[in-house]
Amino acid sequence: MISKYRKLFNEQFTAEKYQALKEDIASDFDYTPTFRLGETPFFISNELKEQLIEGCNDVIALIQQENFKELTDKALELNKKVPNEDNHSTFIAIDFGICEEDGAIIPKLIEVQGFPSLFNYQINLYEKFQKQYTFLKELTPFLNGLTPQEYLENLKAVFCNNHPDENVVLLEIEPEKQNTTIDFYYCKRDLGLSIVCVTEVIKKGNQLFYKNEKGEEIQIKRIYNRVIFDELNLRTDLKLNFSFSDELDVEWAGHPNWFFRISKFILPLLKGKYFIETTLLSELKEIPEDLENYVLKPLFSFSGSGVIFHVKKEDIEAVVDKELYILQKKVNYLPIVQSPDGKVKAEVRMLCTWKKEDAAPTLLCNLVRLSRGEMIGVKYNQDKDWVGGTIGLFER
Repeated sequence: MISKYRKLFNEQFTAEKYQALKEDIASDFDYTPTFRLGETPFFISNELKEQLIEGCNDVIALIQQENFKELTDKALELNKKVPNEDNHSTFIAIDFGICEEDGAIIPKLIEVQGFPSLFNYQINLYEKFQKQYTFLKELTPFLNGLTPQEYLENLKAVFCNNHPDENVVLLEIEPEKQNTTIDFYYCKRDLGLSIVCVTEVIKKGNQLFYKNEKGEEIQIKRIYNRVIFDELNLRTDLKLNFSFSDELDVEWAGHPNWFFRISKFILPLLKGKYFIETTLLSELKEIPEDLENYVLKPLFSFSGSGVIFHVKKEDIEAVVDKELYILQKKVNYLPIVQSPDGKVKAEVRMLCTWKKEDAAPTLLCNLVRLSRGEMIGVKYNQDKDWVGGTIGLFER
């Protein structure tokens, strides 16, 4: 998108530098991420940056409406409701596909989540890229003029809410087996949070505890929640000492209810140039004739699971819980990132945090996924190059 930096990067790129980048990340914890790392950052022009920010602001305006909880209560009725919900989400991740419409480049909203993403990994990825390509210091992945130090201070404030590090845990299902494990390691190193599996939590009365590295029981006062209920519900083999539906003396950095409220559930409510025609299946008056132009998606799945890309009439008719699916118009992703052998598609996830006392969320940074196929997620395109997870860089 910024031709000057794309040309510079491609001229300096070598397979050896890419390998060194991967080894640099792996060396931090003697751990290699399980997802594919994209060879290149995505260079985002000021024009596209302003479009992305405008699109984010349109999404945030809906979420800030006084009746937003009322609009999304149905999402909780369809799922497991957790007590002690706060006034607003702690996190918002807003995904835009970089598309073409009427001959012009435009970001189109693909998904929105009230859930955290790779906040800690992204800042470290940016630093690793700079080691291989020093000119990248002229660019930044951050928004609102943030410095790396200010970025980490924001994360610390949001994750901990003034609690001591030892009383705040990153909670996940078998964290060492997740695709996002590398992010957890950086979170522990850079912010001091302990990584705790849901099966390791101890309940006493309405309080929760975990054992630190010395074997001491430490009270959990705040949870940085990375647990996806989709996965938790499938893991009937896990034995938990507490339930998310318990009345607990604990704060949430990312209350679980917001995962459902801010989700594909709100896509039909969003109208405007950055949004795609989306219909809740239960509200579909008739099945479109041109189904080749649509995608069928479950509302609350994660990481692309359950998506039907080539929709047939019988797929729609076979859905029993029509309140749990959307039919979304396909968009025309524009291959935009110049690789050594052709152009690659891009999707940008804009990452926001929302401090408890703030009136609005703060746009912090981004992550980018590159693809040569129909599906954009990092678990796809494993057999291709110049695809996978990376970061978007803006002009300062």
